[in-house]
Amino acid sequence: MAVRAAVALTGDTGRTMTRPVWPPEGSSTVSELNHTIVWARDKKASAEFIAGILGIPVGAPAGPFVPVRLGNSVTLDYADTNAVRGQHYAFLVSDDEFDAAFTRIRTAGIGYWADPLHQQEGEINHRSGGRGVYFEDPNGHNMELLTQA
Repeated sequence: MAVRAAVALTGDTGRTMTRPVWPPEGSSTVSELNHTIVWARDKKASAEFIAGILGIPVGAPAGPFVPVRLGNSVTLDYADTNAVRGQHYAFLVSDDEFDAAFTRIRTAGIGYWADPLHQQEGEINHRSGGRGVYFEDPNGHNMELLTQA
């Protein structure tokens, strides 16, 4: 890989490092995220939860995973574990998809917040001229729906 240019970065230690500018010369695209594993105490119930909110199907189990395929072809592969550490997952949705998902959240009585730290309960945000909402899945993952990135 040829480096087109480099950017100097000064970290907390005061040391200056350089990193290549991305994408490299001659490259028109950057690699795509294909899938990520979402750890859950009950993979089937957790996959059904987010698929239900988003209004999309749950895929057939594949090995140790229960997949939920998103519109951009990224798959959330739910897998069982007893040691779940909450993560953040953000879903860019259209206005119509937001309306439908937000209705499902409220109808199910799921708590929601306008902010990632869950301080503005029962509210949505209007960042970047769009709408956004945060809610927790059954494992404590901080889920986000947003209409503008």
